[in-house]
Amino acid sequence: MAERYVRYHLRLSESDAKKLDAAVEKSGLSRAAYIRVLINGHVPMDKPPPDFHKMMRELHSIGNNLNQIAQRAHMTGLIDVVRYEKNAAELARITTKIMAAVYEHRRLE
Repeated sequence: MAERYVRYHLRLSESDAKKLDAAVEKSGLSRAAYIRVLINGHVPMDKPPPDFHKMMRELHSIGNNLNQIAQRAHMTGLIDVVRYEKNAAELARITTKIMAAVYEHRRLE
């Protein structure tokens, strides 16, 4: 983490402070982290829904199971490997897309 040497004091109107606090709460970041994201030209994303991490663990578990099935399929030749690999790649693509939608900040315009 970068060391921070400069401290800023900021005065806001009550309505601006409420807007900032509401945005910070939605993002799950600290005020300082929220402002740093803005300074770097991005719009902070809202924090993920409460069950997001549980869903991601389940997707990773499914992926792990697919990998185990693939290993057995390659050894025994009893499963359509091409079809399996296509589905495994789709699972990876969807998981990556979900992660990006939740965690990647949009650029300010």
